[in-house]
Formats: sequence, structure tokens, C-alpha cells
Amino acid sequence: MVNTEKQLDIDVLTEEQQQELLEKYDTESNVRKVGGWVKWLVFTLLLAFSLFQLYTAIFGQFTAYLQRSIHLGFGLTIIFLLYPIRKKGLKTKVPFYDYILAITAAATGMYWTLNYERLVTSLGKINQTDFIVGAIVILLVLEAARRAVGLPITIIASLFLVYAFFGPYMPDFLAHRGQSLEQIVNLMYFSTDGILGTPISVSATYIFAFLLFGAFLVKTGVGSYFNDLAVAIAGKLVGGPAKVAIFSSALQGTISGSSVANVVTSGSYTIPMMKKLGYKKEFAGAVEAAASTGGQIMPPIMGAAAFLMVEFIGRGVTYWDIAKAAIIPALLYFSGIWIMTHFEAKKLGLRGLSEEELPNRKEIFKKLYLLIPILLIIVLMMTGVPVIHAALYGILSCIIIGFINRDVKFGVKDIIEALVDGARTALAVVAATACAGIIVGVVVKTGLGLSLANSLVELAGGNILLTLFFVMIASLILGMGAPTTANYVITSTIAAPAIVTLLAPDVPQAAVPVVVLLSAHFFVFYFGIIADITPPVALAAFAASGISGGDPIKTGVNSAKLAIAAFIIPYMIVFSPALLMIDVTFLQVIWVVFTAFMGMIAIGSGVIGYWYRKINFIERILLIIAGLLMIYPESFSDIAGLIIFGIMFAIQLFTKNKGNNKIETSIG
Repeated sequence: MVNTEKQLDIDVLTEEQQQELLEKYDTESNVRKVGGWVKWLVFTLLLAFSLFQLYTAIFGQFTAYLQRSIHLGFGLTIIFLLYPIRKKGLKTKVPFYDYILAITAAATGMYWTLNYERLVTSLGKINQTDFIVGAIVILLVLEAARRAVGLPITIIASLFLVYAFFGPYMPDFLAHRGQSLEQIVNLMYFSTDGILGTPISVSATYIFAFLLFGAFLVKTGVGSYFNDLAVAIAGKLVGGPAKVAIFSSALQGTISGSSVANVVTSGSYTIPMMKKLGYKKEFAGAVEAAASTGGQIMPPIMGAAAFLMVEFIGRGVTYWDIAKAAIIPALLYFSGIWIMTHFEAKKLGLRGLSEEELPNRKEIFKKLYLLIPILLIIVLMMTGVPVIHAALYGILSCIIIGFINRDVKFGVKDIIEALVDGARTALAVVAATACAGIIVGVVVKTGLGLSLANSLVELAGGNILLTLFFVMIASLILGMGAPTTANYVITSTIAAPAIVTLLAPDVPQAAVPVVVLLSAHFFVFYFGIIADITPPVALAAFAASGISGGDPIKTGVNSAKLAIAAFIIPYMIVFSPALLMIDVTFLQVIWVVFTAFMGMIAIGSGVIGYWYRKINFIERILLIIAGLLMIYPESFSDIAGLIIFGIMFAIQLFTKNKGNNKIETSIG
């Protein structure tokens, strides 16, 4: 690809430096570097894992119990070989106890296959051996999740298990009749309501297929092409490097479902470029962190939680429905970051890249064919092709593109490596979804979701705004310790029902409008994701500070400020579901988007303190108020906001040269 970093004379992080950052801030990347026969064993298992998934995707899946238990068995076995017991544990050698755990995981993973006929005809009854195997699986899942995902999700799942057993001793509003150990084990591993439930079902189908697709995109050179394309399109604009980061990270989100991985991949290139052109360290890191976090909400390929949303909502909702509903909110999110980086660049007087610093745009645009796999998937999903088949066609198109693209060497070896890389990426998802299944199983069996939803509504006094605020806080706290997938599972089963209850009171679950369900689920989905840039535990921002050299907390504060749209959009979705483009007219969508975009401009200038010129405190407050009024979905608030916005615009226009040089004002 084009060596833009050489033209700009910037130091890009090496692969080793990127890996160090990932291991520090991303639990999923903290793996052993084994050698010898163990390396080949892990390689073979990863390849077999991908081939198993591809086989069932092409020729049809096995029954639910077999498909999910084999998927789980592969994941757990490889996790114990690759992930050390401690973060700073043995990184080049597998200790004897991990071999024992890996063998045990493989054996328990095959248990359903070997005893399938007996188990499915036992009418929910298990014998002593079943009980022991099920108990071992629960412990293996908890330990695998601790290693591959992090301690918080293990603690949460363990607390749910304790709650299931000690139900009769809980406070009145949480009390239930309790479950015996045998009932808990039966629920967790011998039913499709626990570990082998919906979360791991989605992991064993859609998520794995798209992780493979992402691995093939990387191998065919599309990932690096995103950076070049972003520079070619946005590099020359005011504060160009920051806008390159936004553009590139939005595209990289189609490959990586991890905010931290996205930051390290894109940020190792964009952050040095921003610093060179004058952005402060903390701001440069914040731009990348905020943009990279948004990759999970950017269609057509969103984070793993979006695939779970399809199953949790049901009612005939497809993944394309979710992706389509996410388009406007995602565009508003990235527009908000774009607007604020633009105003920051104007305030600092930063330029874009010069013509000499830009890559050969003609050569870059000649390679637009590299985007064919992504465009193909969009078209296929729009025309009703099943998601998993769309992913398979996407992988096939990647292979074809790989052979066409002369900038990368692509052959059979690369295909095998992509299969291995895709399976390795899936390991943390397997652990997270299996552990999340424990939580879902307890919630379903004990009725905890309904109890907590009712308690939340009572605590808020039936006030929808206060209820949303409580749900937001819960989602942010959970997101600081659990990955997006697990966070969404917890909040969608516990907190989302509270929103549904208030939006559709006295309506049976089966009759709740789909738009209400989508609004509630998008609300918790968004806040679970932006926890990655919300201090004090803002892992994406901390990873960005590792590249920029800035202060981690200041970088986190700046990222949360830049991503302020993400704190507003979920409320907009609930109060103005027209943003989801469901059951609305074209004119309604246009009006909502127009007022929301104007609101983003007003809030962006108010937060940054610059528009046509530097603005004082009173002007900033008025602009933020105007922005909030335009974002709030009522005609009277839109009109009031537009009036204030118009007055402020006129004041800015007539006083733009007051103490400032005349500066270009377009948002570009």
C-alpha cells in the first residue's frame, strides 16, 4: 500500500509495540507465545475450529446441543493452552495444570456428542456422572472467562450462581424459591437456557463467521487500505489528521469488534500524524479512542452484541433490520466527533495535509475494488440473504480480491493463516458468551429480570427520564469491567425490560411494538460500548494514551467530551424512534436528522469554545442549550432551539473577525 507515513515523516508503532499495548490494555490479546510441538498443536486446533465452523455454515448446523457444545469445547481447550493463569504468568511455556485443564475441557466438550441420545431422551433428568461433568464445565467456563475476558465478568456470573442457590434468603423484592445444586447444573449445561443458550448459539454461528470475514479482510490488505483511503479523502481538510482518524476508525470497525484493538491498529498510524500537525497529546489520543469505540456501532458490520440483539428481540427482526436502524445514530455519533475536531483545529489554527504530504490519490482510488467484499455483504443482506451466507460470500470475495490485489502476496498459506487468526479472535467471544449464558440462565429461571425492572421503575417513581438515567449508570459501570457482549447480555435482560415497561405500559410482551424493543435495546447497547472511553476505567482511551504519550485520565476525559453525542443519542432514540427509520415517513426522518445535526453543531461549538471565533462562557452555555433543545424530539423545542441557534449564528457571523483572523468556516 501507499507509504504515507514516510511522506509525513512520522514514526508508526511496530507490530511488537502494538502487541505490547494490546497485552497491557486488552485482556483478549494477553496470550502465550508458545513454540515447538505446542505451537503446532494450538495451530492445528485453531485451524480445526475454523474448519468445523465453516463446514456447519456451508452444509448445515448440527442440532443445538451438539453445535454449541463442540464450539464451547474447542474454545475452552485452546484458551487453557494459550492464556496464562495470571497476566504476567508463563508466556512461552504451558504448565502441566493447563494441559490437564485443556484435556478436561476437550473431554467435557465431547460429552454431549458421546451421550446425545441418552441426554435428549432423559426428560431433563441427569445422573451423578452428568452432574459432575456439568459442574466441571461451569468451573471451566468461569476460569476461561477470567483468563480471556477479565475478572469482572467471572465475579458477576459467580454472584448470579450464588443468587440462584440462596434465593429464599434474599430480600423480599429479590427472593425466589431457590435452586438446588443439581437443578443449577442441569440448567447450566443440560438445557439451552444456560451456558449452551442464546449467547453461545450466536457465537457458534453469526459471530464466528464475521470474525473469519474480518481476518480475511486483513490478509487481503483492506485494513491498510482503509488508512490510505481516509488520508486521500480527509487529509487535506482543516485539521485533516484528526478527520483521517475518524474516517479510518469507522472503516476499521468493520474488521475489529474491539475498541482497544481498533485504537492500536488505527492509532499507531493516526495519532503520530495528529501530534505532528499540532494536536495536543491528550486530544490526539482522545480523537482516536472516541472514533475507534464507534466502530462497534457502525453498520454494516457492528460489534458482536448487535448479533445477540437479533436473537434477544426476536419477533422476526433480522440483522439487517438492526444494521439499518443503526445507520442514522452512527452517522450522528461520528458527525459529532468530526464537528468537534473541526472546531478544535480551527481554534488552534491547525492546517490539513499539504499536496506533497498526501499520497497519490489517483492510485488509491484505483483500488476501490478492495471494498467489494464489504459492499457485497451489504447488498446480500439488503436482498434477504441469510446473514451467515452473506458472511460466507464475503469470505469468498475476499479470497478472490486477495489474488487480484498485487500489493499483497496472497496464497494458500494466507488462507490458512486467516482461518487460524479468525479462530484465535473468537476465543474471547466464546468465553464471554458462555459466561453470559450463566447470567441469562439465572435471570430466566428466577425471574430476576422482571423483579429488577419493576424495582428500577419504582425507584425512578415511574419517571422515564430518571429510569433511563439509572439504566445509563448501570450500563456504564458494567461496561467498565465487562466486555460489550457480556455487558449487553446483562443489561438487556435486567435493565432493558424497565424501559419497555415504561414505554409500553400494560402491553403484553408479545404485543410490544418492535420499535419500542429496539429503542430499549439500543439504549443499553450504546452505553455498554462507550464505557470504553468513560473515566475512570476507559481502556480504549488508556490504550490511545500509550501511543500518544499523554496522560491517560486526561485522554479519557477528552474522549468522553468528544463522544458527547454518544451520551445523547440513546436518549434521542428512546424519545424519537424516527432515528431508527421504523414506521416513519421520509420527511419525518429528514426533519429529525436535520435538527439533530444542527444540535450537534451547537453542542460541539459550545463544548470546544469555538465557532467562527472563540466564544465566551455565556455563548457556550446558550449554544449547548440550543443544541439540546434541537435534539429533544418535540416541535416546540426544535423551533426554540433553531431560533437560539439562528441568533447565535448571526452574532458569530457579524463578529467573526473580532480578535481573530478570518478563518475558513466550512465543516470539512
